Amino acid sequence: MVNSIGINYGQIANNLPSPEDAVPLVKSIGATKVKLYDADPRVLKAFANTDVEFMVGLGNEYLDKMRDPTNAQAWVKENVQPHLPATKITSIFVGNEVLTLNDTSLSDCLLPAMQSVHAALLNLGLDKQVTVTTTHSLAILQTSYPSSAGAFREDLMDPLCETLNFHQKTGSPFLINAYPYFAYKGNPEQVPLDFVLFQPNQGVTDPQTHLDYDNMLYAQIDAVYSALASLGYKKLPVHISETGWPSKGDEDEAGATPENAEKYNGNLIKLMSGKTGTPMRPNSDLNIYIFALFNENMKPGPTSERNYGLFKPDGTPAYPLGITPNNVVGRNTTVGGGSFGNAVTNPYYPMSSSTGYMSISSTRQRYQLLGHVLLMVPLLMIKTLV
Repeated sequence: MVNSIGINYGQIANNLPSPEDAVPLVKSIGATKVKLYDADPRVLKAFANTDVEFMVGLGNEYLDKMRDPTNAQAWVKENVQPHLPATKITSIFVGNEVLTLNDTSLSDCLLPAMQSVHAALLNLGLDKQVTVTTTHSLAILQTSYPSSAGAFREDLMDPLCETLNFHQKTGSPFLINAYPYFAYKGNPEQVPLDFVLFQPNQGVTDPQTHLDYDNMLYAQIDAVYSALASLGYKKLPVHISETGWPSKGDEDEAGATPENAEKYNGNLIKLMSGKTGTPMRPNSDLNIYIFALFNENMKPGPTSERNYGLFKPDGTPAYPLGITPNNVVGRNTTVGGGSFGNAVTNPYYPMSSSTGYMSISSTRQRYQLLGHVLLMVPLLMIKTLV
């Protein structure tokens, strides 16, 4: 099996380094995959011939337009085809967390848009190397504890099953955005911090499977696996398209500190370097994308939203992750000064061209993860953990 660390490359900022200067930063953390919220040609060109795999995005604002196969093919020809094969674009995610937005005008467009983009890839002979998918909030789950009882929301079953059939037919992965941070923020007095930060703790045992869990993220992943299996999609691969921890927050944002961000992301990267899966799927590959590469100074919402980055805009680490060549297996890692990466010199400061990122990664959408579904896991686990 091959576990892969990815990184989300957001650009809602006016002070970021050039994409060329971002390349060594991505490599310094051992990331082999990048999730881009649009198809910014500057970024895709900068990563040409680097062997880094890319997932590019079509924002929610494009869904209605992409229902038309002609529009979808024109977009693929302009934004994807010219960069292949030099840049390894392996996936297009169409829409972000659409099914939990309670907007039927969007959800009705989701599958037709995915089908049109896939048809475009097929027509252009690119369907064997580029898959089509979409991302979901963990709030698509109705039940998440214990992990073995994971189940999807009944009210989302019809559109969800349509997309699941599409994934199965085309061989594309099922993408979930999962943030244990929000569980801790919502109940800092009850949720054990060590359990969400991958620190040593007594863990919790699933009463049905008797599997032991020592971190919340893996318990959440296995809840998704269980929900998929209950509908007959046991073999569908699950990728975590976003997870992370902010290094700074407002007074009411419990846990948003450099120390906790260092533990969450650093421990996750080290854990991923081992060739193990989740308790329920120990032999399945894990593909997890950390949010995010940079702190982004123009993001709306609370202070935490602007402080998820592993790096500051000048290219220096936001905090040390303690990564060395010895604990990032099979990676070429540059280490200096007890941290990672090299400071970027002479960055230029363009306004972001990733306008679509704003619409698909807004604070409002991210905070859907604070719903009762996400908190159900830790609150019920607390009875066992404390």
